[in-house]
Amino acid sequence: MSIAARFRAALDAVDDPDLAGPELLPVRLTRACARTLGVDDAGLSVGTGGEDRLPLGASSETAVLAERLQFTAGNGPCETAQRHREPVFAAFPDLQRRWPAFAGLLAEQTPYRAVVALPIGETLAGPGVLDLFFVDESAVSALDVFAAMAVGDLVAAALGEAAVWAPWGGPAWLHSPAAQHRGLVWTAIGRVGMDLGTDAPAALDLLRCAAWTADRTVDDLADDVIAGRLDPDALRPPDDPTTFRG
Repeated sequence: MSIAARFRAALDAVDDPDLAGPELLPVRLTRACARTLGVDDAGLSVGTGGEDRLPLGASSETAVLAERLQFTAGNGPCETAQRHREPVFAAFPDLQRRWPAFAGLLAEQTPYRAVVALPIGETLAGPGVLDLFFVDESAVSALDVFAAMAVGDLVAAALGEAAVWAPWGGPAWLHSPAAQHRGLVWTAIGRVGMDLGTDAPAALDLLRCAAWTADRTVDDLADDVIAGRLDPDALRPPDDPTTFRG
């Protein structure tokens, strides 16, 4: 059976009625990717300009967490693959050497011990990246790279086909739950920046620092900012001259 046929069969086998909506196409695609390639999990994201990255979906909640941990750390295999448009193969020693912050978070909060990040074709939203997650790092060497790249092309084609037939407003997958949640993060970043009189990169750095200290993700803290549970002023650095000291 060809790779395309195997992928189509795996995609057809994703028959969970809760995943039937067009906005959940990325979740169905990542589940099909994991099954076709025999990896533990997969995640899908796109670059949206500069070094920003928008998650579209993942094959499990653990894979969703892995992406959020990488976003919290500020760098990792997916960001590198997106920036350089080259595949990244990282067993755990590679993760520790190249992205120690992300490696530490990944080891503490997930069972994954290796990541392969593959750039895929251009999508409507920007260049895509397919992340493959491995519990056993030795399984990376057994990955069929040709098949993985072919599956990446099939994923990009599926997203493109959905975009062609999308109504005004863009394809539904661009408004997936993962993408919408990351949009809320940028809303929170804007609120922090406005309250503290700083730009978006600096506001994101403050959220990352606070998330690291609290052993949480930036996404968690962003939810608290939007809900009013976290006052942006609490993120102000102690040495900031505008910090109120009582």
